[in-house]
Amino acid sequence: MPSERLQKIIAAAGVASRRNAEKLITSGAVSINGQIVTELGTKADIERDHIRVNGKLLHGAERHIYLLMNKPKGYVTTLRDPEGRPTIMDLVRGIRVRVYPVGRLDYASEGLLLLTNDGDLAHRLMKAASHVAKTYVVKVAGIPAAEGLERLRRGLMISAESKFHPKGLRRDNRKPERVKTAPAKIRLVRESDNPWYEVTPRQDCARGSNRTEPHENVNNESKDERLRPVRASAHSQAGRKQSIPTAQAVRE
Repeated sequence: MPSERLQKIIAAAGVASRRNAEKLITSGAVSINGQIVTELGTKADIERDHIRVNGKLLHGAERHIYLLMNKPKGYVTTLRDPEGRPTIMDLVRGIRVRVYPVGRLDYASEGLLLLTNDGDLAHRLMKAASHVAKTYVVKVAGIPAAEGLERLRRGLMISAESKFHPKGLRRDNRKPERVKTAPAKIRLVRESDNPWYEVTPRQDCARGSNRTEPHENVNNESKDERLRPVRASAHSQAGRKQSIPTAQAVRE
């Protein structure tokens, strides 16, 4: 068998996604034939080399499994939560292999999630270059102004909150950096005093952030109350809306 990149072998074995496999390598958790490897470009042959991750020997690629989950509100999209909140793994029953989510939904959000042990698929879906569209259904409190929706369609500037303290200032007390969201397709799907919209961020934008923040106050009054992805694009294996309360397995 020809040699392959170490992170690809680890992902194929179902240990972690390819991105997390890279973190395992650089942290010194991976060894080949007894030697710790930290260089990402390292190659190996799973049939010839003894590869260990955190001391456990890899036995080759696992049979791939794919779960489509209709995530309810009140669960964190992670394998474990340091704050002790319920995680999506609490909803998975009868699955003996280790799976992990592809992407994430916030604690208060609901909708389609893909879980798998197929590291290559997870890597391809998460890459911006894959152009896999994600569609969200957003409930807005109040009727948004037309100019506000147009700003969201074009992309708008938001604070890069994750990089700053809650007060919105950097550690050096400079004003927070701002990033531009990706342009998005906006479509009204249900008219009411609190209407529902479909929001599909464009995946083909080379500039700016790929974040579209449906909770951004587009009319200086309204905020959304609910956010839930309902589908991926047709060429995604997660391309159908599901209505299952937990997870269904589809084996390769």
